[in-house]
Amino acid sequence: MANVRAYLVLSAFAAGAALIPGAALAVPSADNGKAAFVKHGCWQCHGFEGQGSTETSAGRVLYDTKLPLEAFKAYVRDPSGAMPPYHAEILSDSDLADIYAYLESLPKPKPASEIPLLKQSSAAGESR
Repeated sequence: MANVRAYLVLSAFAAGAALIPGAALAVPSADNGKAAFVKHGCWQCHGFEGQGSTETSAGRVLYDTKLPLEAFKAYVRDPSGAMPPYHAEILSDSDLADIYAYLESLPKPKPASEIPLLKQSSAAGESR
């Protein structure tokens, strides 16, 4: 019976919190993230698809980041290297969550073994 009461209290609290403006967390949007990625100039160094560049980002690929969201946010706020910091006044946590969702939504590359030209090229190199 105590478990049922606890469940009811938590359910009522959650329902009440949903009625408070601003209490509900927005679900990150890949579409909004793409817009923020372009608006804030991320594409200038990382390419429109987060593919990176040897010239501007030392080839850092963003679309396949292994960083969890919180680590991604921390890096954008206090980066190393040539990347400027993007403080919350410039890029909100919500914008960063959207950008992360956009990058996560991009298709991941196929392994070289599944790309015919690369597979053929690799096989030719082995036969020499």
